[in-house]
Amino acid sequence: MLNCQKIRQLKRGLKSDPMVSLTFYGGVNEIGGNKILLEDKGARIWFDFGLSFKKGQKFYTGFLTARRAAGCADDLELGIIPRIEGLYSEEMLKFTDLKYKEPEFDGIVISHAHMDHCAHLQYIDEKIPIYLGETTHAIIKTIEETSSGVKFGEHKYRKFRTGNKITIGSVEIEPIHVDHSIPGAYGFLIHTTEGTIVYTGDIRFHGPAAIMSIEFIKKAKESRPIALIIEGTRLGREEKTEKMTEADVQRLVCKILKRTRKFVATTFYGRDYDRIMSFYHASLKCERKFTVSMRTAHLLNKLKHDKRLNCPDPLKDPNILIYIRRKKSYYKWERPYINSSNAVNYEWIRKNFSNVLLNLDLYNFAELVDIKPDGGDFIHSMSEPFVEGGLDQIEQEVMLNWLEHFNLKFHQAHASGHCSVKDLGKVVRFISPKVVIPVHTENARLFRKFGVKVKQLKSEKVKIMV
Repeated sequence: MLNCQKIRQLKRGLKSDPMVSLTFYGGVNEIGGNKILLEDKGARIWFDFGLSFKKGQKFYTGFLTARRAAGCADDLELGIIPRIEGLYSEEMLKFTDLKYKEPEFDGIVISHAHMDHCAHLQYIDEKIPIYLGETTHAIIKTIEETSSGVKFGEHKYRKFRTGNKITIGSVEIEPIHVDHSIPGAYGFLIHTTEGTIVYTGDIRFHGPAAIMSIEFIKKAKESRPIALIIEGTRLGREEKTEKMTEADVQRLVCKILKRTRKFVATTFYGRDYDRIMSFYHASLKCERKFTVSMRTAHLLNKLKHDKRLNCPDPLKDPNILIYIRRKKSYYKWERPYINSSNAVNYEWIRKNFSNVLLNLDLYNFAELVDIKPDGGDFIHSMSEPFVEGGLDQIEQEVMLNWLEHFNLKFHQAHASGHCSVKDLGKVVRFISPKVVIPVHTENARLFRKFGVKVKQLKSEKVKIMV
Protein backbone atom coordinates (compact mmCIF):
# COMPACT_ATOMS: atom_id res chain seq x y z
CA MET A 1 0.00 0.00 0.00
CA LEU A 2 1.39 3.42 -0.97
CA ASN A 3 1.97 5.94 1.81
CA CYS A 4 1.31 9.66 1.43
CA GLN A 5 4.95 10.46 0.70
CA LYS A 6 5.09 7.92 -2.16
CA ILE A 7 1.87 9.29 -3.62
CA ARG A 8 3.30 12.83 -3.55
CA GLN A 9 6.47 11.59 -5.24
CA LEU A 10 4.48 9.89 -7.97
CA LYS A 11 2.38 13.01 -8.57
CA ARG A 12 5.48 15.18 -8.76
CA GLY A 13 7.15 12.66 -11.05
CA LEU A 14 4.35 13.01 -13.59
CA LYS A 15 4.90 16.77 -13.70
CA SER A 16 8.68 16.86 -13.37
CA ASP A 17 11.25 17.45 -16.07
CA PRO A 18 12.88 14.14 -17.13
CA MET A 19 16.30 15.72 -16.60
CA VAL A 20 18.08 15.99 -13.27
CA SER A 21 18.20 19.58 -12.01
CA LEU A 22 20.03 21.55 -9.34
CA THR A 23 18.80 24.84 -7.88
CA PHE A 24 21.04 26.85 -5.57
CA TYR A 25 19.24 28.94 -2.93
CA GLY A 26 22.39 29.75 -0.97
CA GLY A 27 26.16 29.48 -1.13
CA VAL A 28 26.23 31.52 -4.35
CA ASN A 29 28.82 34.32 -4.36
CA GLU A 30 29.11 33.97 -0.60
CA ILE A 31 30.95 31.86 1.94
CA GLY A 32 28.45 29.61 3.68
CA GLY A 33 24.68 29.55 3.51
CA ASN A 34 24.55 26.38 1.39
CA LYS A 35 21.04 25.41 0.29
CA ILE A 36 21.09 23.11 -2.75
CA LEU A 37 17.94 21.50 -4.16
CA LEU A 38 18.31 18.35 -6.29
CA GLU A 39 15.33 17.15 -8.34
CA ASP A 40 15.23 13.80 -10.16
CA LYS A 41 12.09 12.07 -11.42
CA GLY A 42 9.89 13.46 -8.69
CA ALA A 43 12.41 13.14 -5.88
CA ARG A 44 13.21 16.53 -4.32
CA ILE A 45 16.15 16.55 -1.93
CA TRP A 46 18.00 19.40 -0.24
CA PHE A 47 21.70 19.28 0.51
CA ASP A 48 22.34 21.50 3.54
CA PHE A 49 20.05 24.28 4.72
CA GLY A 50 22.35 26.76 6.39
CA LEU A 51 22.56 30.31 7.62
CA SER A 52 23.73 32.95 5.13
CA PHE A 53 26.20 35.18 7.00
CA LYS A 54 26.27 37.62 4.07
CA LYS A 55 22.50 38.15 4.08
CA GLY A 56 22.27 38.11 7.86
CA GLN A 57 24.92 40.82 8.25
CA LYS A 58 22.82 43.16 6.11
CA PHE A 59 20.04 43.26 8.71
CA TYR A 60 21.31 41.84 11.99
CA THR A 61 24.11 42.83 14.37
CA GLY A 62 24.91 42.10 17.99
CA PHE A 63 21.64 41.68 19.87
CA LEU A 64 19.55 42.65 16.83
CA THR A 65 18.55 39.21 15.55
CA ALA A 66 15.53 37.41 14.17
CA ARG A 67 12.77 37.11 16.76
CA ARG A 68 12.25 33.53 17.89
CA ALA A 69 8.61 34.24 18.75
CA ALA A 70 7.96 35.30 15.14
CA GLY A 71 8.88 31.92 13.68
CA CYS A 72 10.42 32.41 10.25
CA ALA A 73 8.60 35.72 9.58
CA ASP A 74 11.66 37.96 9.95
CA ASP A 75 14.00 35.84 7.83
CA LEU A 76 11.31 35.28 5.20
CA GLU A 77 10.55 39.01 4.94
CA LEU A 78 14.25 39.91 4.60
CA GLY A 79 14.97 37.24 1.98
CA ILE A 80 17.33 35.36 4.28
CA ILE A 81 15.43 32.12 3.62
CA PRO A 82 13.73 31.26 0.31
CA ARG A 83 9.99 31.77 -0.15
CA ILE A 84 8.96 28.19 -0.93
CA GLU A 85 5.72 26.34 -0.22
CA GLY A 86 5.67 22.87 1.28
CA LEU A 87 8.97 23.37 3.15
CA TYR A 88 8.39 25.18 6.45
CA SER A 89 6.37 24.04 9.44
CA GLU A 90 2.91 25.37 10.16
CA GLU A 91 4.08 26.78 13.50
CA MET A 92 6.94 28.72 11.87
CA LEU A 93 4.63 30.19 9.22
CA LYS A 94 2.06 31.44 11.75
CA PHE A 95 3.03 35.12 11.41
CA THR A 96 3.72 35.13 7.66
CA ASP A 97 1.57 35.45 4.55
CA LEU A 98 2.97 32.20 3.14
CA LYS A 99 0.27 29.55 3.44
CA TYR A 100 1.14 26.21 4.98
CA LYS A 101 1.16 23.21 2.66
CA GLU A 102 1.91 19.58 3.31
CA PRO A 103 5.61 18.82 2.68
CA GLU A 104 6.63 18.75 -0.96
CA PHE A 105 10.22 17.63 -0.29
CA ASP A 106 11.58 14.18 0.48
CA GLY A 107 14.48 15.01 2.76
CA ILE A 108 17.31 17.32 3.75
CA VAL A 109 20.85 15.90 3.83
CA ILE A 110 23.23 17.75 6.17
CA SER A 111 26.98 17.65 5.55
CA HIS A 112 28.10 18.82 9.01
CA ALA A 113 27.05 20.77 12.11
CA HIS A 114 28.31 24.26 11.27
CA MET A 115 25.53 26.84 11.35
CA ASP A 116 26.10 27.94 7.74
CA HIS A 117 25.06 24.41 6.74
CA CYS A 118 22.33 23.49 9.22
CA ALA A 119 21.00 26.52 11.15
CA HIS A 120 17.73 26.94 9.26
CA LEU A 121 16.58 23.43 10.06
CA GLN A 122 14.70 25.24 12.82
CA TYR A 123 12.13 26.37 10.25
CA ILE A 124 11.68 23.08 8.40
CA ASP A 125 8.47 21.04 8.61
CA GLU A 126 9.10 18.22 11.10
CA LYS A 127 7.49 15.76 8.67
CA ILE A 128 10.45 16.13 6.29
CA PRO A 129 13.21 13.62 7.22
CA ILE A 130 16.65 15.01 8.09
CA TYR A 131 19.61 12.82 7.08
CA LEU A 132 22.86 13.47 8.96
CA GLY A 133 25.92 11.76 10.41
CA GLU A 134 25.76 10.27 13.90
CA THR A 135 28.38 12.70 15.23
CA THR A 136 26.62 15.65 13.58
CA HIS A 137 23.44 14.63 15.37
CA ALA A 138 25.29 14.51 18.72
CA ILE A 139 26.76 17.98 18.13
CA ILE A 140 23.40 19.45 17.13
CA LYS A 141 21.87 18.14 20.35
CA THR A 142 24.78 19.63 22.33
CA ILE A 143 24.25 23.01 20.65
CA GLU A 144 20.57 22.92 21.63
CA GLU A 145 21.44 22.14 25.25
CA THR A 146 24.14 24.79 25.67
CA SER A 147 22.71 27.64 23.54
CA SER A 148 19.40 28.97 24.83
CA GLY A 149 18.56 30.72 21.55
CA VAL A 150 19.11 27.71 19.26
CA LYS A 151 16.46 25.03 18.76
CA PHE A 152 16.49 22.96 15.58
CA GLY A 153 13.09 21.37 16.11
CA GLU A 154 11.74 17.85 16.65
CA HIS A 155 12.68 16.32 13.32
CA LYS A 156 12.74 12.78 12.00
CA TYR A 157 16.51 12.38 12.20
CA ARG A 158 17.91 9.52 10.15
CA LYS A 159 21.56 9.00 11.05
CA PHE A 160 24.29 7.55 8.86
CA ARG A 161 27.98 6.68 8.78
CA THR A 162 30.47 6.13 5.97
CA GLY A 163 29.54 2.90 4.19
CA ASN A 164 25.79 3.48 4.53
CA LYS A 165 23.63 4.29 1.50
CA ILE A 166 20.53 6.45 1.45
CA THR A 167 17.84 5.77 -1.14
CA ILE A 168 15.25 8.47 -1.81
CA GLY A 169 13.09 7.79 -4.84
CA SER A 170 15.33 7.50 -7.91
CA VAL A 171 18.39 8.85 -6.04
CA GLU A 172 20.99 6.89 -4.09
CA ILE A 173 23.35 8.86 -1.84
CA GLU A 174 26.69 7.65 -0.50
CA PRO A 175 27.99 9.69 2.46
CA ILE A 176 31.77 9.55 2.83
CA HIS A 177 33.71 11.16 5.68
CA VAL A 178 35.97 14.16 5.01
CA ASP A 179 38.36 16.19 7.14
CA HIS A 180 37.02 19.56 8.28
CA SER A 181 37.27 21.73 11.40
CA ILE A 182 34.36 19.94 13.04
CA PRO A 183 34.04 16.16 13.51
CA GLY A 184 31.46 14.18 11.60
CA ALA A 185 31.78 16.11 8.32
CA TYR A 186 30.75 14.37 5.08
CA GLY A 187 30.92 14.71 1.34
CA PHE A 188 28.42 12.90 -0.87
CA LEU A 189 28.29 10.82 -4.04
CA ILE A 190 24.80 11.42 -5.38
CA HIS A 191 23.82 8.76 -7.90
CA THR A 192 21.02 10.10 -10.13
CA THR A 193 19.32 8.82 -13.26
CA GLU A 194 21.68 11.00 -15.34
CA GLY A 195 24.90 10.01 -13.55
CA THR A 196 26.78 10.80 -10.35
CA ILE A 197 26.98 14.26 -8.85
CA VAL A 198 29.70 14.82 -6.22
CA TYR A 199 29.18 17.34 -3.40
CA THR A 200 32.23 18.01 -1.23
CA GLY A 201 30.57 19.91 1.59
CA ASP A 202 33.43 21.65 3.43
CA ILE A 203 36.73 19.83 3.05
CA ARG A 204 40.46 20.16 3.76
CA PHE A 205 43.66 18.12 3.39
CA HIS A 206 45.92 19.72 6.01
CA GLY A 207 44.17 18.51 9.17
CA PRO A 208 44.83 15.44 11.32
CA ALA A 209 42.18 13.40 9.47
CA ALA A 210 43.37 14.23 5.92
CA ILE A 211 43.23 10.54 5.02
CA MET A 212 39.42 10.75 5.15
CA SER A 213 39.36 13.50 2.51
CA ILE A 214 41.75 11.48 0.36
CA GLU A 215 39.43 8.46 0.59
CA PHE A 216 36.53 10.67 -0.46
CA ILE A 217 38.18 12.09 -3.58
CA LYS A 218 39.33 8.62 -4.65
CA LYS A 219 35.73 7.38 -4.46
CA ALA A 220 34.59 10.55 -6.24
CA LYS A 221 36.98 9.93 -9.14
CA GLU A 222 35.87 6.29 -9.43
CA SER A 223 32.27 7.44 -9.80
CA ARG A 224 33.16 9.39 -13.00
CA PRO A 225 30.91 12.30 -12.03
CA ILE A 226 28.89 14.39 -14.44
CA ALA A 227 29.23 17.32 -12.01
CA LEU A 228 31.34 18.32 -9.01
CA ILE A 229 29.81 20.78 -6.53
CA ILE A 230 32.83 22.02 -4.61
CA GLU A 231 33.53 24.62 -1.94
CA GLY A 232 36.07 27.34 -2.73
CA THR A 233 36.26 29.31 0.50
CA ARG A 234 39.92 30.31 0.26
CA LEU A 235 40.04 31.23 -3.43
CA GLY A 236 41.15 34.85 -3.69
CA ARG A 237 41.35 35.39 0.07
CA GLU A 238 44.12 33.12 1.36
CA GLU A 239 46.02 34.84 4.14
CA LYS A 240 49.59 34.07 5.20
CA THR A 241 48.45 32.78 8.59
CA GLU A 242 45.92 30.44 6.98
CA LYS A 243 48.71 28.45 5.33
CA MET A 244 49.27 26.78 8.69
CA THR A 245 48.38 23.14 9.25
CA GLU A 246 46.86 21.84 12.48
CA ALA A 247 50.30 20.44 13.36
CA ASP A 248 51.78 23.94 12.86
CA VAL A 249 49.23 25.34 15.32
CA GLN A 250 50.24 22.81 17.95
CA ARG A 251 53.94 23.58 17.46
CA LEU A 252 53.39 27.34 17.76
CA VAL A 253 51.31 26.92 20.92
CA CYS A 254 54.06 24.75 22.42
CA LYS A 255 56.63 27.41 21.58
CA ILE A 256 54.59 30.10 23.34
CA LEU A 257 53.96 27.93 26.41
CA LYS A 258 57.60 26.87 26.79
CA ARG A 259 59.02 30.38 26.88
CA THR A 260 56.86 31.69 29.72
CA ARG A 261 55.68 30.75 33.18
CA LYS A 262 53.10 33.52 33.17
CA PHE A 263 49.38 33.42 32.44
CA VAL A 264 48.36 32.13 28.98
CA ALA A 265 44.80 32.17 27.61
CA THR A 266 43.33 31.21 24.26
CA THR A 267 40.14 31.48 22.25
CA PHE A 268 38.99 29.17 19.46
CA TYR A 269 35.81 28.08 17.70
CA GLY A 270 33.83 26.17 20.30
CA ARG A 271 33.09 23.12 18.15
CA ASP A 272 36.50 22.85 16.46
CA TYR A 273 37.42 19.46 17.93
CA ASP A 274 40.79 19.28 16.17
CA ARG A 275 41.76 22.66 17.62
CA ILE A 276 40.66 21.57 21.08
CA MET A 277 42.89 18.50 20.75
CA SER A 278 45.80 20.61 19.46
CA PHE A 279 45.66 22.71 22.63
CA TYR A 280 45.17 19.61 24.76
CA HIS A 281 48.31 17.93 23.39
CA ALA A 282 50.34 21.16 23.49
CA SER A 283 49.39 21.57 27.16
CA LEU A 284 50.46 18.00 27.88
CA LYS A 285 53.85 18.52 26.25
CA CYS A 286 54.42 21.73 28.21
CA GLU A 287 53.17 20.32 31.53
CA ARG A 288 50.19 22.64 31.82
CA LYS A 289 46.57 21.79 32.54
CA PHE A 290 44.27 22.58 29.63
CA THR A 291 41.45 24.49 31.31
CA VAL A 292 38.27 24.54 29.24
CA SER A 293 34.91 26.27 29.53
CA MET A 294 31.86 24.32 30.67
CA ARG A 295 30.52 24.50 27.11
CA THR A 296 33.68 22.89 25.71
CA ALA A 297 33.62 20.31 28.50
CA HIS A 298 30.02 19.46 27.57
CA LEU A 299 30.98 18.93 23.93
CA LEU A 300 33.85 16.62 24.92
CA ASN A 301 31.51 14.77 27.26
CA LYS A 302 29.13 14.08 24.36
CA LEU A 303 31.87 13.07 21.92
CA LYS A 304 33.78 10.78 24.30
CA HIS A 305 31.45 7.90 23.34
CA ASP A 306 32.70 7.98 19.73
CA LYS A 307 35.66 5.58 19.92
CA ARG A 308 37.07 6.81 16.59
CA LEU A 309 37.71 10.28 18.03
CA ASN A 310 39.80 9.13 21.03
CA CYS A 311 38.24 11.98 22.98
CA PRO A 312 39.38 12.70 26.56
CA ASP A 313 36.78 12.56 29.34
CA PRO A 314 36.60 16.09 30.82
CA LEU A 315 35.20 14.76 34.10
CA LYS A 316 37.99 12.23 34.66
CA ASP A 317 41.05 13.19 32.61
CA PRO A 318 43.72 14.53 35.01
CA ASN A 319 45.12 16.76 32.26
CA ILE A 320 41.87 18.73 31.83
CA LEU A 321 40.38 21.29 34.19
CA ILE A 322 36.95 22.90 33.85
CA TYR A 323 36.69 26.63 34.51
CA ILE A 324 33.54 27.57 36.44
CA ARG A 325 32.51 31.17 35.90
CA ARG A 326 30.92 33.00 38.80
CA LYS A 327 27.17 33.20 38.07
CA LYS A 328 23.99 33.75 40.06
CA SER A 329 22.49 30.54 38.70
CA TYR A 330 23.53 27.66 36.49
CA TYR A 331 21.76 25.70 33.77
CA LYS A 332 20.89 22.07 34.35
CA TRP A 333 23.51 20.91 31.84
CA GLU A 334 26.24 22.87 33.71
CA ARG A 335 25.69 21.26 37.10
CA PRO A 336 27.73 18.05 36.58
CA TYR A 337 30.77 20.19 35.79
CA ILE A 338 30.38 22.45 38.83
CA ASN A 339 30.54 19.40 41.09
CA SER A 340 33.40 17.73 39.22
CA SER A 341 36.75 17.14 40.87
CA ASN A 342 38.25 18.84 37.78
CA ALA A 343 36.38 22.10 38.44
CA VAL A 344 38.38 25.27 39.20
CA ASN A 345 37.51 28.94 39.60
CA TYR A 346 39.29 32.28 39.22
CA GLU A 347 40.98 31.99 42.61
CA TRP A 348 42.63 28.72 41.65
CA ILE A 349 43.72 30.12 38.29
CA ARG A 350 45.19 33.22 39.99
CA LYS A 351 47.39 31.00 42.23
CA ASN A 352 48.46 28.68 39.38
CA PHE A 353 49.25 30.89 36.37
CA SER A 354 52.23 28.80 35.34
CA ASN A 355 50.30 25.53 35.41
CA VAL A 356 47.36 26.28 33.09
CA LEU A 357 46.34 27.16 29.56
CA LEU A 358 42.92 28.79 29.93
CA ASN A 359 40.20 28.72 27.28
CA LEU A 360 38.68 32.23 27.49
CA ASP A 361 36.30 33.56 24.84
CA LEU A 362 36.10 37.28 24.05
CA TYR A 363 32.62 37.54 25.58
CA ASN A 364 33.99 36.22 28.88
CA PHE A 365 36.96 38.61 29.09
CA ALA A 366 35.46 40.11 32.24
CA GLU A 367 36.80 37.03 34.03
CA LEU A 368 40.22 38.68 33.74
CA VAL A 369 39.10 41.22 36.36
CA ASP A 370 38.89 38.38 38.90
CA ILE A 371 41.88 36.41 37.60
CA LYS A 372 44.12 39.53 37.60
CA PRO A 373 46.96 38.36 35.34
CA ASP A 374 50.13 40.40 35.56
CA GLY A 375 51.26 40.08 31.95
CA GLY A 376 51.28 36.97 29.80
CA ASP A 377 50.08 35.77 26.41
CA PHE A 378 46.80 35.49 24.54
CA ILE A 379 46.52 33.02 21.64
CA HIS A 380 43.81 33.91 19.12
CA SER A 381 43.12 30.62 17.33
CA MET A 382 40.37 31.66 14.95
CA SER A 383 40.26 33.34 11.53
CA GLU A 384 42.62 36.32 11.36
CA PRO A 385 40.80 39.12 13.27
CA PHE A 386 42.41 41.98 11.37
CA VAL A 387 41.14 41.05 7.89
CA GLU A 388 37.75 40.87 6.23
CA GLY A 389 35.85 37.93 7.64
CA GLY A 390 37.44 38.18 11.09
CA LEU A 391 36.19 40.12 14.10
CA ASP A 392 34.40 43.35 13.24
CA GLN A 393 36.17 46.62 13.92
CA ILE A 394 34.48 47.32 17.26
CA GLU A 395 35.22 43.83 18.59
CA GLN A 396 38.85 44.14 17.46
CA GLU A 397 39.25 47.37 19.42
CA VAL A 398 37.55 45.92 22.49
CA MET A 399 39.75 42.81 22.41
CA LEU A 400 42.93 44.89 22.09
CA ASN A 401 41.84 47.18 24.92
CA TRP A 402 41.47 44.22 27.29
CA LEU A 403 44.80 42.71 26.23
CA GLU A 404 46.56 46.05 26.70
CA HIS A 405 44.97 46.61 30.11
CA PHE A 406 46.26 43.27 31.42
CA ASN A 407 49.54 43.38 29.46
CA LEU A 408 48.77 40.25 27.43
CA LYS A 409 50.71 39.73 24.22
CA PHE A 410 48.60 38.83 21.16
CA HIS A 411 49.44 35.76 19.03
CA GLN A 412 47.62 34.40 15.98
CA ALA A 413 47.63 30.59 15.58
CA HIS A 414 45.02 29.24 13.20
CA ALA A 415 44.68 26.52 10.57
CA SER A 416 41.77 26.90 8.17
CA GLY A 417 38.99 24.35 8.07
CA HIS A 418 38.92 24.70 4.29
CA CYS A 419 40.89 23.42 1.33
CA SER A 420 43.94 25.45 0.29
CA VAL A 421 43.99 26.93 -3.22
CA LYS A 422 46.71 24.50 -4.25
CA ASP A 423 44.70 21.52 -2.99
CA LEU A 424 41.53 22.76 -4.72
CA GLY A 425 43.38 22.60 -8.03
CA LYS A 426 44.60 19.08 -7.30
CA VAL A 427 41.10 17.93 -6.35
CA VAL A 428 39.29 19.14 -9.48
CA ARG A 429 42.02 17.86 -11.80
CA PHE A 430 42.13 14.48 -10.05
CA ILE A 431 38.35 13.92 -9.99
CA SER A 432 38.05 15.31 -13.55
CA PRO A 433 34.28 15.86 -13.66
CA LYS A 434 32.44 16.98 -16.77
CA VAL A 435 31.68 20.29 -15.07
CA VAL A 436 32.67 22.03 -11.82
CA ILE A 437 30.02 24.02 -9.93
CA PRO A 438 31.65 26.22 -7.26
CA VAL A 439 29.75 27.10 -4.07
CA HIS A 440 30.73 28.54 -0.69
CA THR A 441 33.04 31.06 -2.37
CA GLU A 442 33.15 34.72 -3.40
CA ASN A 443 35.52 33.99 -6.29
CA ALA A 444 33.98 31.16 -8.32
CA ARG A 445 35.57 32.46 -11.55
CA LEU A 446 39.03 31.58 -10.23
CA PHE A 447 38.28 27.85 -10.65
CA ARG A 448 38.88 28.38 -14.38
CA LYS A 449 42.62 28.69 -13.75
CA PHE A 450 42.65 24.98 -12.95
CA GLY A 451 41.86 24.18 -16.60
CA VAL A 452 38.41 22.68 -15.98
CA LYS A 453 34.95 23.48 -17.31
CA VAL A 454 33.25 25.70 -14.76
CA LYS A 455 29.57 26.54 -14.39
CA GLN A 456 29.68 29.85 -12.56
CA LEU A 457 26.49 30.69 -10.69
CA LYS A 458 25.84 34.42 -11.10
CA SER A 459 22.77 34.52 -8.88
CA GLU A 460 20.60 32.32 -6.69
CA LYS A 461 17.49 30.38 -7.73
CA VAL A 462 18.90 29.52 -11.16
CA LYS A 463 17.99 25.96 -12.12
CA ILE A 464 20.75 23.98 -13.79
CA MET A 465 19.84 20.96 -15.89
CA VAL A 466 22.54 18.34 -15.37
